[in-house]
Amino acid sequence: MLNRPLSGKAALVTGSTSGIGLGIAHALAAQGADILFNGFGDAALIEQLQQQTASVHGVNTAYHGADMSKPEEIEAMMKEATAHFGGVDILVNNAGIQHVANIEDFPTDRWDAIIAINLSSAFHTTRLALPYMQQKNWGRIINIASVHGLVASAGKSAYVAAKHGLIGLTKVTALENAHTGITCNAICPGWVLTPLVQKQVDARAAQDNIPLEQAKKALLMEKQPSGEFVTPEDLGAMAVFLCSPAANQVRGAAWNMDGGWAAQ
Repeated sequence: MLNRPLSGKAALVTGSTSGIGLGIAHALAAQGADILFNGFGDAALIEQLQQQTASVHGVNTAYHGADMSKPEEIEAMMKEATAHFGGVDILVNNAGIQHVANIEDFPTDRWDAIIAINLSSAFHTTRLALPYMQQKNWGRIINIASVHGLVASAGKSAYVAAKHGLIGLTKVTALENAHTGITCNAICPGWVLTPLVQKQVDARAAQDNIPLEQAKKALLMEKQPSGEFVTPEDLGAMAVFLCSPAANQVRGAAWNMDGGWAAQ
């Protein structure tokens, strides 16, 4: 447990009960960070997740089930972070949802929910986390955007708009804190085999009447030249790097990890 660079730091990772967020939470905990989990799921399984993380990595853990579309619940979660850990040193804005439809058919309630969860929630957590970081003159804000924060795909108007907005928020946050020890950066994954993407794979397999593995490959090769999924572990390692002294001058970056998607 010695020589863990994030010992004594507390990390809030939104949407961390599964997928990308869970991978990042594990990576930060492995470096000694205490973890405040957030997300939906079975209460017993979440309790087990907390206990396992605490036991394996020797860190403190907590959980808050804030609905990231509701500012008042986000405020309650941030107060919980202060009560448990004194404040948030590392903020990872990861929570996200998706809906696919052409603009003229896009349900307005789904638009509002995607903008709220994928973009506005990051504003609320950031504004509430910054005073503590500014007081300590150290902080790391990592926004999990998407390659869709850099390029667009048809049928994903709300998601693309939210992720482009999240990169804009990242840049402004970085600039406003440029003379401090607080950095803000975005990571922009391509396809990651999360439950969200698995639904798209399942839908394609059903629609085209093909095996799941074939559907996965078809989905990848449309956009991601490597033909391989990015993994939550890859993204966790990048988050750890962005928390390290080596990344002190990485500020306002939108770092794509997309198998070559945006290079085309």
